[in-house]
Amino acid sequence: MRRARSSGHTAVADTAQRAKRATRLASAPRAWQRMLSGRRLDLLDPSPLDIELEDIAHGLARVARWNGQTKGAHIFSVAQHCLLVEALARLRAPRLDRGGRLAVLLHDAPEYVIGDMISPFKAVIGGDYKAVELRLLSAIHRRFGLPAEASAELKALIKAADSGAAYLEATRLAGFDPGEARRFFGRPPAASATMERDFLKPWPAETAEARYFERIKKLAGV
Repeated sequence: MRRARSSGHTAVADTAQRAKRATRLASAPRAWQRMLSGRRLDLLDPSPLDIELEDIAHGLARVARWNGQTKGAHIFSVAQHCLLVEALARLRAPRLDRGGRLAVLLHDAPEYVIGDMISPFKAVIGGDYKAVELRLLSAIHRRFGLPAEASAELKALIKAADSGAAYLEATRLAGFDPGEARRFFGRPPAASATMERDFLKPWPAETAEARYFERIKKLAGV
């Protein structure tokens, strides 16, 4: 009889613990984002299973570079920026394989969830923003069959191409003079006039979304 009572007390305690845990989770600040695909992406523990190309392309095409402080009838989107960076990376490394090009295109993909924060503000916030960004990027990489973290060599290529794109965007669209841009972003890249015409006139969001989507789809084979 004593054993039955003990078992009953344990069951009640377990139920009480589960209720407390559920209450704590329900009252915790929301750390997930609902996507148009219906996916619910947890920022603290993002799963590759909750990442959809359609959501990435749609979001990045509507996130403005330079906080929207650019010339033109449309924002210069992160999606368009990523396509420019990939084009510059291919100039620097013509033999870059599909996986490398895909990683270049996805280098700013976390911004479809967390937005594009300008570098000065990232410096003010510190490491928390970077930690969330890296968790998301790792999950995105795994979603598309890439290593969770790019190699040091690929990271260096992405950084160089990204800085080159920033120089072009800064001087052509964001009001920087060449000397100022060189101080912040380094030497200008060897971009052709055709590339500048194609990638540095801001596209409508629908165009940026479609071009980014198709490029990722082609390289990822999805």
